[in-house]
Amino acid sequence: MLNPFDDLTKYSKVNVDTAMKSLGVISKSAQALAAGAADYSKKSLEQGTEALEKILGAKSIEQAIEIQSDYIKTVYDGFIAESNRVSELYADLAKEVYRPFEPYTGKMRALPYPQMTS
Repeated sequence: MLNPFDDLTKYSKVNVDTAMKSLGVISKSAQALAAGAADYSKKSLEQGTEALEKILGAKSIEQAIEIQSDYIKTVYDGFIAESNRVSELYADLAKEVYRPFEPYTGKMRALPYPQMTS
């Protein structure tokens, strides 16, 4: 005879294990995102300081404007690259968080939906 409590315990354990795998992926991704943000911030600060030093050392207004224009282009390109990197990390995160639950999606689709009555 099947014991429904044993089945419930087994399913609960499987669900908790699956959720823990998913949370582990989230934790690793959060660490990678935080490290990337810190590196990007540090690099941006260094670039800004370097550009300011160059501007202050410029011999003419035209040279200062050229240095500033180059700096702005560099900052813009860096921002776009960082945005793309973060977008890829979030896309990978979504895939990896979902992966432990993939075996359940087929089971869920196979369940009959209750009929709505009005």
